[in-house]
Amino acid sequence: MRLLSLVAVLVLASSARADLPSPRFDRITPLGAAAGSSVEVEVAAGDAEDATKLLFDHPGITATHIKDRKFKVTVAADVPPGTYDARLVAKLGITNPRLFAVSKGLTEVAETPPKDPAIGQVVSVNSVINGSSRQGIESVFRFTAKKGQRIVAECFAQRLDSQLDATMTLTDSDGKQLASNGDYAGKDPLVDFVAPKDGDYLVIMNDLSFRGGFPYRLVITDQPHVENVFPRVVQAGKKADLTVYGRNLGSSAKPSPWVVTDVPLDAITEAVTPPDDILKHGSYRFTDHPTGHSVLPTAATCTLNGFQYRGVPLLVSDSPVTLEQEPNDDPLKPQRIDLPAVVSGRFDKERDADWYEFEVPENGAYSFDVYCERIAGRADPYLVVLDEKDGRVGELDDFGIRMNAFDGHVRDVSGSINLAAKKKYRVLVQDRYRRGGARYQYVLVIRKPVPDFFPAVIHHQNPGPGGTTLRKGGAVYMDVMIHNTGGFGGMVTITAEGLPKGVQMSPAIINNDTRGVIVLTADKDAAEFVGPIKLTATAKRGDETITREVRPYTRVWNSNDLNSSRPTRELVIAVSGENTPFALMPAVEKIEIEAGKKADVVIECERLWPEFKGAVTLIPLSFPNPIKMNTASIGEGKNEATVTLEVQANARPGEYTLSITGQGQVPYAKDAKAAKANTLVPLPSRPITIVVLPAPKK
Repeated sequence: MRLLSLVAVLVLASSARADLPSPRFDRITPLGAAAGSSVEVEVAAGDAEDATKLLFDHPGITATHIKDRKFKVTVAADVPPGTYDARLVAKLGITNPRLFAVSKGLTEVAETPPKDPAIGQVVSVNSVINGSSRQGIESVFRFTAKKGQRIVAECFAQRLDSQLDATMTLTDSDGKQLASNGDYAGKDPLVDFVAPKDGDYLVIMNDLSFRGGFPYRLVITDQPHVENVFPRVVQAGKKADLTVYGRNLGSSAKPSPWVVTDVPLDAITEAVTPPDDILKHGSYRFTDHPTGHSVLPTAATCTLNGFQYRGVPLLVSDSPVTLEQEPNDDPLKPQRIDLPAVVSGRFDKERDADWYEFEVPENGAYSFDVYCERIAGRADPYLVVLDEKDGRVGELDDFGIRMNAFDGHVRDVSGSINLAAKKKYRVLVQDRYRRGGARYQYVLVIRKPVPDFFPAVIHHQNPGPGGTTLRKGGAVYMDVMIHNTGGFGGMVTITAEGLPKGVQMSPAIINNDTRGVIVLTADKDAAEFVGPIKLTATAKRGDETITREVRPYTRVWNSNDLNSSRPTRELVIAVSGENTPFALMPAVEKIEIEAGKKADVVIECERLWPEFKGAVTLIPLSFPNPIKMNTASIGEGKNEATVTLEVQANARPGEYTLSITGQGQVPYAKDAKAAKANTLVPLPSRPITIVVLPAPKK
């Protein structure tokens, strides 16, 4: 019988993907526009009837509905170049976001296939071509360049939420191949060349599998193009000089020793002062969404405190920065560093091995971090610690949380190792595949552990992207992920700001855990609403209260890639005009349970759709490990059931916020005139707070 019950629960859990329809934003074309211009865009979406609003996360970008799924998008002249989230508002609520790029100083051109594909579409340098891949057909573009003119041709597709996996070839007018590229920034290609003579040149581009229908932006330019900067870490509140590496950086630039795609990079020096609130709030600020860190969209920056400078991620540290000094690739001649150490380094060449030596001031654990993927470096670093006798003390590698659509698991190093006082240790940092060059930068941080945490939230939507929409009288939940660092294991409380009238979110308490949920609820008379809200997390570090921004993320693609996520600037919610079919409420909002004991809780069900009379199965929703719950059911036509909560004997005393999922077969048809079919609808209950009391001492 227990096996049959388990099978029934699994079937219900897997079937929950049916759900009521939620609007989904699949595509916007073109993928961008110039500042100070207007463009007509077409959107593709699912379950998005009456989608007459297109909203952006910058007030200078506005949209007017034209007809069907077409909008006129106007970009104000003062909108900075970068990427911005667009969301559709439909009858059923808000969609997931899609990226829209804003350019400045470039001519926006629509792809127009020529009659003779061999000639290609004629475009000028410093243009952005907005196009879409065609099934089995290459896209060819012809431009004229002068001898010695340095040209960069770069495709933006994955970085703008497109599934195009582009390959690019550049030839002269006679068809001689001069350059080619595939995955340069994620899956997006780039070619960089100096014209050997006056004449015409062709950029030939296609999807790797010659699939059609995927939009892209192709930039062909001789304007300044930044590759990266060095160092990649700056101290908070301190002005720092950065060396900017790139192409066509101007008359003040000097040639650098670094070569990428067979052409040397230029170098200039610029000063920067980091924002003064980055570490206070625990945040990462960006002008361009960090979507090219990997060949799949990830949440790579979810544990990065920093900001973008010229589109390049910089880590912000509270300690002085040391620069790596070559040669340090001999284990017998390591670079001496003092703790705490923050080192900006680079794997200069293939097989480069960077060695560092330090003396430990006191016994205990020391934290080691290598930032690489998080700062858009191309290496896969690992770290080894050796003692004075060459004994291996520890080795650290990949880390991070991967759950449902959220992918915060990165190739970087993070962890702690116990070390002895007054002893010398050596640290090896190396790329797993022995690669090196200008793009293989990293930051090494060694220090006594500082307890901290990085909270993130993502809308729970399966099987594909979706927005956070509340029905009147109903509830919706989001998954919370918490990366604990430096030995942090405290209680995190998440609260919301900017909620509209009629929408509530009780403080969510996550106690010594890496995951949890937040639940938003709407009153039955809540007004329709669309807008951003802000989530903040607080916790205690000793006597100090620390506050952290809860970073919002979105699922990117509706595919078999379960882990495909990227950050957003805003967490946007909507309240629709439709009622929820049912609502679940615990009879008590807070209950005390002694560790090792059980307690019964009544769960009440309010049926807001008169036609819904079926049973509601109750199952735990992402419960913390120390708390268990039996599966229960609210019978057909009934309005309550009792669940038993069991607190394990080893549960940590304190408060825990829980929610229960109710699943019921609800008669539903999107078309009011159509026959209604049963649809399995999962809805979270309003939260309940469990206060775990310590077991009496024996």
